[in-house]
Order: sequence, then C-alpha cells, then structure tokens
Amino acid sequence: QVQLVESGGGLVQAGGSLRLSCAASGRTFGGNAMGWFRQAPEKQRELVAGIGSGGLTKYPDSVKGRFTISRDNVKNTVYLQMNSLKPEDTGVYYCAARGGLYYSVADAPSAYDYWGQGTQVTVSS
Repeated sequence: QVQLVESGGGLVQAGGSLRLSCAASGRTFGGNAMGWFRQAPEKQRELVAGIGSGGLTKYPDSVKGRFTISRDNVKNTVYLQMNSLKPEDTGVYYCAARGGLYYSVADAPSAYDYWGQGTQVTVSS
C-alpha cells in the first residue's frame, strides 16, 4: 500500500520559516515527479513547488525565492523549505506524486496519482 505522510506544519509568525517533509512508503518515487500543493479555505488546490526525477524544480511566482523543494531518493522523502512566510501562505499543504516514471512536474492536481493527508500551515500577521 502506497502512503505519503506529511509532517512539519504548524503555526508561525509572518517572516518565519517552516520545513515540511513527505515520507513515502510502499514503493519508491525516485523516478517520479513530486509536488507540494496548497489549499486555502474556499480556494482551489494549487501547486507551490514541484521537482522532477532529474531534480528540475518549478515554482509559481508567488513563492519563488522563498520556497525550496528538494528530494532524498535514498530516504524516499521530499522536503519543502519555506522562508519569509506570509499570511497568504496559510493553508493545508499536500504532498503528491505522479504515477508514471519520468513524467515532468505538472500544475494540475489531477495529474498526480498519490496524495498525502495534508498538514496545516498557519502564518499569523
């Protein structure tokens, strides 16, 4: 059974930092694109960081320069380092994996086959 388990969320003041982790089990994802998505109340789920199997990364302008995604294929884990957090970064953060090998990072949530349960990030002003 494939599982993605996120951790590291919490409450932080604006300007602070958090590091999210996503540990995968049940299969390896070294050859798969992985993504971190955010869903704020009454908003659609959006990609905030993605990383391909070769390490190529993708970020929307809203987080570029503040968020960094990385992966450790030995540990089968993906990380999201979030710095200079803003109140608008508040939301539930989900880790996701594409099922096909060597697929590129995609913006659409529907392109991802595996999802974690999410972790809450709250940034206070």
